[in-house]
Amino acid sequence: MPAPVNIFDRPGFEALRKELRLDPTVVRRLRVDLLKHFQSDAAALAPFPAPERVSVHSLSLYHRSDSEVDGATKLLLQTATGMLIESVILRVASGRTALCVSSQVGCAAACDFCATGKMGIARNLSSAEILDQLLIAGQLLAVENRKVRNIVFMGMGEPFHNEANLFATLDALTAPELFNHPPTKLLVSTVGVADAMLRCAERFPAVNLALSLHSVRQEIREQLIPLARAYSLDQLRETVREVNAKTQSPVMIEYLLLAGRNDTESDARELIAWVEGLRVHVNLIPYNPIEESPHLVGSDKAIREAFAAQLKAAGIETTLRYSLGQDIAAACGQLVRHENRKRAMMP
Repeated sequence: MPAPVNIFDRPGFEALRKELRLDPTVVRRLRVDLLKHFQSDAAALAPFPAPERVSVHSLSLYHRSDSEVDGATKLLLQTATGMLIESVILRVASGRTALCVSSQVGCAAACDFCATGKMGIARNLSSAEILDQLLIAGQLLAVENRKVRNIVFMGMGEPFHNEANLFATLDALTAPELFNHPPTKLLVSTVGVADAMLRCAERFPAVNLALSLHSVRQEIREQLIPLARAYSLDQLRETVREVNAKTQSPVMIEYLLLAGRNDTESDARELIAWVEGLRVHVNLIPYNPIEESPHLVGSDKAIREAFAAQLKAAGIETTLRYSLGQDIAAACGQLVRHENRKRAMMP
């Protein structure tokens, strides 16, 4: 028997439809049931004439952790080769549901504050593996009568280091015949791969971009993000300006507040000067500590609030974020790193 065809393989599925001489409405119904209504595999495949010819999942659910404090759920998902990745469901108080997806197994960016960055890079995820994170999460949420509203590429990996598969994923997410997800509800976060940011803005002008900035002092930024050596702050500022000219929404500036590193009044003044004339929204983020970086300490609440007030007083759109899922280590990479390292060492 031929190998099953993945549900996200549009050319392959069209060839299967012709081979089986199916009416297009049969395929359309399967996709609607799975990718828009997030029915179970069994329910969606039941009306399909040859369910054994369809491959629905590239990943399997390895472990689920639900926060007892807030609405976060961490999903450990296993690839066909046995490596683990993470997705995080965030159920915020407003009733909206967001999904944080991974684009790689590991990450080469090696950010000092990120557990995933301590893993190094194992491999890129395929577009089907990235999309399956939404399908699996969507099926779990359907039981709760919830749907994913926002999808953020803030999980494991630097999305623009997997650019081709990222763009294929964005195409599939927004395709009317697949997920038909609004592009304005998608956000791609990068540590600052400037040329790829511009290509993304050109091809997907309605998709939101986020820049993990964390400092506007080059030496501090290089300490936190080694990749910053390849992209200067001046280059990134010009990139944000060019992205502003191509896209509809402001660029999200992600700024992790770290005690004694980037949280002083002077740091705030320099950030205000850096974003002047740019269309941005600053997200101030509390730090989720990781054991691999004991030298990093999050700013206390009073400092975070003062920093936010200083930005707002300067007229900058600013949101002071709070952490979800701290009791389940929902910051990406905190659980999966050690397990993947153990598996990689197995014969």
